[in-house]
Amino acid sequence: MAGAAAAPAPATGALLCALLWAVAAAVGSGGSPAPGAFGRVYRGVVNVSAERVYAFAYSREPGQVDAVRVYVNSSSENLQYPVLFVVRQQKGVLSWQVPLIFRGLYQRTYNYQEVSRTLCPSEPTPETGPSDQIIFVDVASMAPFNIAYELLVTRLENFQLETNKAFNFTASPSQPQYFLYKFPQDVDSVIIKVVSDVVYPCSVVSVQDIVCPVYDLDHNVEFNGVYQSMTKQAAITVQRKDFPGDQFFVVFVIKPEDYACGGSVPSSVHGNVNRTWNLQRTKNLQVTIVPSIKKSVYVQAMFFSFLGFLSFYLGSVVVAFVHYIRVRRKASAGRLSPEDGSGIMTSSHPITASTPEGSSYGAIDESSSSGGHQLSSPDRGLPAGSDTDSSVEEESDFDTMPEIESDKNVIRTKVFLYLSDLSRKDRRIVSKKYKIYFWNIITIAVFYALPVIQLVITYQTVVNVTGNQDICYYNFLCAHPLGVLSAFNNILSNVGHMLLGFLFLLIVLRRDILHRRAMEMKDVYTLDYGIPKHFGLFYAMGIALMMEGVLSACYHVCPNYSNFQFDTSFMYMIAGLCMLKLYQTRHPDINASAYSAYASFAVVICLAVLGVVFGKNDMWFWVIFSMIHVVASLALSTQIYYMGRFKIGKCHLGMFRRAAMVLYTDCIQQCSRPMYMDRMVLLIVGNLVNWSFAIFGLVYRPRDFASYILGIFICNLLLYLAFYIIMKLRSSEKLLPIPLFCIVATAVVWASALYFFFQTLSSWEETPAESREKNRPCILLGFFDDHDVWHFLSAAALFFSFLVLLTLDDDLDTVRRDKIPVF
Repeated sequence: MAGAAAAPAPATGALLCALLWAVAAAVGSGGSPAPGAFGRVYRGVVNVSAERVYAFAYSREPGQVDAVRVYVNSSSENLQYPVLFVVRQQKGVLSWQVPLIFRGLYQRTYNYQEVSRTLCPSEPTPETGPSDQIIFVDVASMAPFNIAYELLVTRLENFQLETNKAFNFTASPSQPQYFLYKFPQDVDSVIIKVVSDVVYPCSVVSVQDIVCPVYDLDHNVEFNGVYQSMTKQAAITVQRKDFPGDQFFVVFVIKPEDYACGGSVPSSVHGNVNRTWNLQRTKNLQVTIVPSIKKSVYVQAMFFSFLGFLSFYLGSVVVAFVHYIRVRRKASAGRLSPEDGSGIMTSSHPITASTPEGSSYGAIDESSSSGGHQLSSPDRGLPAGSDTDSSVEEESDFDTMPEIESDKNVIRTKVFLYLSDLSRKDRRIVSKKYKIYFWNIITIAVFYALPVIQLVITYQTVVNVTGNQDICYYNFLCAHPLGVLSAFNNILSNVGHMLLGFLFLLIVLRRDILHRRAMEMKDVYTLDYGIPKHFGLFYAMGIALMMEGVLSACYHVCPNYSNFQFDTSFMYMIAGLCMLKLYQTRHPDINASAYSAYASFAVVICLAVLGVVFGKNDMWFWVIFSMIHVVASLALSTQIYYMGRFKIGKCHLGMFRRAAMVLYTDCIQQCSRPMYMDRMVLLIVGNLVNWSFAIFGLVYRPRDFASYILGIFICNLLLYLAFYIIMKLRSSEKLLPIPLFCIVATAVVWASALYFFFQTLSSWEETPAESREKNRPCILLGFFDDHDVWHFLSAAALFFSFLVLLTLDDDLDTVRRDKIPVF
């Protein structure tokens, strides 16, 4: 054969004929082989005593990859005596039967009389002249009767795909297709984009190395390479380093059923398990291979991500420097406020805007306020710098003075409350209580993050080893791999949460240090000015923001149904901590403990998991959840309305019985005006919002239960924040420039972030193929998609939201606490 390959073309043709007739002479009584011609249809019959052999020969040029496709057809549907086709090549054998049988769900079977297969092309050799190739096609059957068949062998002209050039073709379960692609010299990574105008039939796109045999049937396409299911759209990123030969096969397989893509079994097939069906399932596909981004784009994206958020650090330094200059100027002028650390103390303005004439917030509270000063006296006897933690101070140290317990029932039920009424406890003990939030969230973060990281590493390893890209729900049109990571851009975009969370911790630490210094330098009477400074919740919020970035990055290593809670757990905690901080601002003595708060968050996370598992079709779950939601809203409203002085008693139903009695007495029997009108308005609106959520969930049963829970948290937080700001303005309090800027920035950035959040790019609530229909190309730097932009903007929005809570009451630093209303 080698000698013939070096001969001139006429000698090569003569050699091919000689080979064919030599083979014919060597075949025994099994049948007379016939020289085959490409492009010609051969018809015949076979039975147990008669088989046919065809020989097809062709010449291949040096370095050329030729592909041959064999089409066969048989009108027989007899599954007991199929027609067997065996194709023998130089280095392999390919065989199949007609009718070709595929198995579906519940062992349903489907048969096809028409089959076509592409033969695995032989590898190009570095010969200087053309080489001769020969293919044998054997047709046989064990049937005792004649079975007719048709045979057609052709050479494929468009077997090799070209870069940036679309190619259209048709495939079916019994007629799979695959093509060759070679990397250009200057391309290290490409994206294979496949589209179709129709959703079904379900198909599979696979990328396999240049190795024979090629796995191109439904039952074996998953044995080799990288693959993903497809309805209308698919995309696979392929890197040159994964294929040493700089080339690969792109395989297209049509599945016999649509179950894997979210489709249903045809009505004609449903319920007939033992019957074999012959369904016509063809799909028109278009494949385009485009170069992916270069390494320089990775560098630009990383610089953009880090420098963009480091600019927040620069802005914070500028603001701190400006504040320092202002303090120095006031110090030189001798007119510093108490919180500035040195200088005289300015008197506060009266607060009368929201108070009826003759009963201002300060009118009825002078005695109790003075009592509050006396009860605060333990702080005045403390040495400077005594605000440190002590190992002997435990949670049980709260309310150490008996007169507080006997007096607070009277004080907290007054019609008009002031901050001095709710900041009567020892400042050291209260501060330590709030620091428990910080230490507990660090413990939670460590124990939560370590198994999460281990699990997502396992997920990514499974994806890389098996090649199954249906495990993870990426936006495959904008998934840029780096190392072992399949979608590095989705991970990189979470750097903002970590950087801004750390920056917020630095800002809180600076405020904490300045506050400690101010307290060491000031007269003890300045303890009665401004909002009590407890920074434990702020530290917890900063850690939560950083952990949201870490866990969101872990989730996006392999986003799927099993690890969705990694991305949402700390979102719930952030929303809850913000509401607690807002409430703690003017209720420092009666806020929830860290243990009960984190236990509540754990219950919410458990409900979220149960909702995703059972909330799709189970009506009973939504009934139970809605009842829990409404009852919890009423219970929390009662406690807030009575400032924690509404006792539950031994029976859990006692609280609701007493609440109903109070409601009947005050609102129905006496028709009196509510004692705490502002609180009542807030709680009525809040309950209406929560009941609306409960009814909406009960009626529509949204599939994305995790986002539904998060929406409840966010709406309650926004409602409370709006109420707080409105009441602050009603009380003639001011909004300083920095909190006003943060409020505007928060609103603008959140609006922009939510726009990108609702641009759904994938959904693990659907099948992987259905999820890929939502995939979209990158929109920022050719590297980041809509969801990455959501990560960037949401990190900035959360940072500004935290700053709002941190700076909102800076205007009260010069106001006495017995003049600051509680709402």
